[in-house]
Amino acid sequence: MAADQMERLWAPWRMTYISEDPRPGCLFCRVLNDPDDPDSELVIWRPEGAVVLLNKFPYNPGHVMVAPAVHKGDLADLDDTESLALMRALRKTLLVLRETLKPEGFNVGANLGRAAGAGIPDHVHLHVVPRWNGDTNFMPVISDVKIVNEHLKQTAEKLRPAFAS
Repeated sequence: MAADQMERLWAPWRMTYISEDPRPGCLFCRVLNDPDDPDSELVIWRPEGAVVLLNKFPYNPGHVMVAPAVHKGDLADLDDTESLALMRALRKTLLVLRETLKPEGFNVGANLGRAAGAGIPDHVHLHVVPRWNGDTNFMPVISDVKIVNEHLKQTAEKLRPAFAS
């Protein structure tokens, strides 16, 4: 295909994400301690001992992060009470996502340490990625492009009431 025939995918709303200056400090601690922090708009639930927020760079609609309220960098560092709060938050997150977004499966996991891919290595958190049959296509393989078909604000508007009930 000639350069003048190249297809373009327009997602101008993503420019705010790629052009932002990195914010100082821990994302999870900021949103836990300061409801006026700009990243607090990503928070969809604040259970006791944890926080659940949308991933600013989602793999799929509904991609959330579940973090304990305590600032620790490894699951093994959490005591029993902190672990229980994290697992309770994860369990309800799965229930809410399943009920609200109707995925056919989930990827759930943690990247422990920068070498394992942790973008925030000092505050352990779990990624929950809803999955649907057919949600992958040639774009990530051929073009290194992932298409996310829903804006974060729309996803938040769906999920917040579900967590509140």
